[in-house]
Amino acid sequence: MSTATAATGRRTATSGDRTRQIVVAVSALVAIVGDFIGAGIVVGTPINQAAGGALAADATLIAPGTGAFQIWGVIYLGLVAYAVWQFLPAQATAQRHQRLGYPIAWSMLLNAAWILSIQADLLWLSIPVIAALLVVLVIAFLRTRDGASDRALRPTGRLDALITDGTVGLYLGWVSVATAANVTAGLQAAGFDGLGIAPEAWAVVVVAVATAVGVALALRGAGRIAPALSLAWGLAWIAEARLAGAPHSVATGVAGLLGALIVLAVTVAVRARAAEKH
Repeated sequence: MSTATAATGRRTATSGDRTRQIVVAVSALVAIVGDFIGAGIVVGTPINQAAGGALAADATLIAPGTGAFQIWGVIYLGLVAYAVWQFLPAQATAQRHQRLGYPIAWSMLLNAAWILSIQADLLWLSIPVIAALLVVLVIAFLRTRDGASDRALRPTGRLDALITDGTVGLYLGWVSVATAANVTAGLQAAGFDGLGIAPEAWAVVVVAVATAVGVALALRGAGRIAPALSLAWGLAWIAEARLAGAPHSVATGVAGLLGALIVLAVTVAVRARAAEKH
């Protein structure tokens, strides 16, 4: 060990560390390009118009209102911030980035792949892609929780927590809702008849499942705010679309509002209980 390394207690960055940093940075660039395509800027078609409008606000009972997608701007900002943050010399050898870097990179690449699948009118392909994205984000989220038992994996400060943990949580919560909307759109496009069950009943069940996911994230994440905010945001916009637009559905709208409130309430309660223990 060199004198400098011994003095700082930090090992020297390896080629593996540098490779990871570059992969994350390049993945962020790919994600940004994908976002431009998905927004229909210069090239591409806006997502709500692509694939025959299968993901438009009025396409299914689970489709969020158009305003819901504004959250992507915050998520992309967080991803770019993470790509820059993990590239800083002081972060090169951080164990938490060693565990989080590649999952976050994969999430950005999968997100770009999802956008391209929709642009290519391959709605059926977008489902396994967004499912894989959800799995990768769950892995990343669980790894942000490893700091609860391993000090070396904890955020180095509030800025690290905001950029890293906050971005992963916000991303996961929103993609949880987006996955539900995507699968619903895919089933409808495939001609799923509901097995004799009314569409509104199915919609309420899907919203209930999304709510349960939010509760599970609150419990597993010790009351993490970010996933609760984005998941509740998505549910609230489903409610807005069903109560103020077509297809109109009071049952689905009310379920969305209740789901959002439940996720937020449980998160606050779990967070308060965790604070009492410390």
